[in-house]
Amino acid sequence: MSKPQRISTKHLKALTLISYFSLLLFMPLWLIVLSPSSGLSPTLSLVMFTLPLLLPLKGLIKGNPYTYAWSSFIVMIYFLHSLTTLWVSPKDLVWALIELILATVMFLAGSYYAKYRGQELGLSIRKKKDKSA
Repeated sequence: MSKPQRISTKHLKALTLISYFSLLLFMPLWLIVLSPSSGLSPTLSLVMFTLPLLLPLKGLIKGNPYTYAWSSFIVMIYFLHSLTTLWVSPKDLVWALIELILATVMFLAGSYYAKYRGQELGLSIRKKKDKSA
């Protein structure tokens, strides 16, 4: 039985970046143009839902596995926002599903990229055992 092939880090990086930039463009479009909230100003929506995504921009473009790993925590904001919107706002069902898909793809692809690229680079989060013991 042959070992299943894993997706390449090149493809995982591309998938992460596609979902990242899609989310970065989609969130302001949704919250300001497609279905503006009566409770939030467009400026506040832009700051709240775009600014967190801009934090890992440089590291994601560079392909830094550490940035891919911690950006997964940031994307959970959007994952939870989409689930909450699905629950409380049926009129935004389509938009929330798009956000959920983009956030899920970014999370999964980014996490696996961080893992596999870290392995390729010989990075490890485990402590090495002391050989003198």
